This record gives sequence, structure tokens and C-alpha cells, in this order.
Amino acid sequence: MSERFVYTTPLDPLARPLVEELSYEYETRYGDFYEREGGPREMEKYPAELFSPPEGGNFVLLLRNGEAIGGGAFKRHPDPGTAELKRVWAHSALRRQGLARRVVQELEAQALRQGYTRIYLTTGFRQPEAVALYLGQGYSALFDPSAPEGTYRSLPFEKILVQAPALARAA
Repeated sequence: MSERFVYTTPLDPLARPLVEELSYEYETRYGDFYEREGGPREMEKYPAELFSPPEGGNFVLLLRNGEAIGGGAFKRHPDPGTAELKRVWAHSALRRQGLARRVVQELEAQALRQGYTRIYLTTGFRQPEAVALYLGQGYSALFDPSAPEGTYRSLPFEKILVQAPALARAA
């Protein structure tokens, strides 16, 4: 079994499983919410270009034997030195194997390589597994996690990135 990270674009055909499954998941979890709110659906909010190096972002796929099994992205946040994590995903048939955790760690390392010192992200109020993932990866909740479920529409987190000593010496 061969696994590797590949930096690409959301428009890459290899990304199609990620985009399609993530779109379906957002629709099944939030479709009624989007209809009531009248706003754009999550996967329609950002152009692919925001997730590329010239614009300050990046997009990664975790491939297993050449097929996407996970992925995620970040884009430049308005706050200087801050990247905003988006679209972290693991294939639904392969969840609970640490794939999303590995994707988050890879994105953090890439954000550091691109000069970011902080990561900001939001996850939806209907994604408790994402909340657990980010808390487990050392992110600080920028909301009251003890508030009743449904209190907040969007759940923001942040993490200050620290360069590993070996990386700092190499730089």
C-alpha cells in the first residue's frame, strides 16, 4: 500500500472524489439550513484559485495507490500571517483511521513553509467529529464549547504554529 501527499488544485481530476463527497456531505448535513438562510452553499463560496500558492493558499490530497483518500486546503486569511484551513476531508469508507489528522498536520507544515504563523478555521455546528479533531490537534476554540449544541452557527478555532527545532535549524 503506497500513500503520499500531492499538492494540486481542487480542479484536478484526482480531487473529484473529495469535491463530490464533501459536497454531498455538506448538502446532507446543512441543506435545509442553506435553504432557510438563502446563502451560497459551502462548496460554492470560494474559487479554486484561492487554494493555490500565487494567492497564498494550497490544496493537498492524500493518495493511496493513486486514489484520493483524504485532502484539505488553506487560503490566505485577512489577518497577516494567518492561513485559513478549509475542506479537510477523509473518504467516508476510511474514517476513524487518522487520515484527517494526517491531512491537518500536513497542511500545518505547508502553511509554515509558506511563512504562516497562525491557522484559523471554522467548522459547522453539525460536525461534532470535526470539533473533536481540531481540539485533539491542539486548536483553541474561539467559542464556548460548553454552550448547548446549536448555540453557534459557526465554530471558530485557532492554532499558533511553531516551527520544529530541526526545521528552524535547517532554515
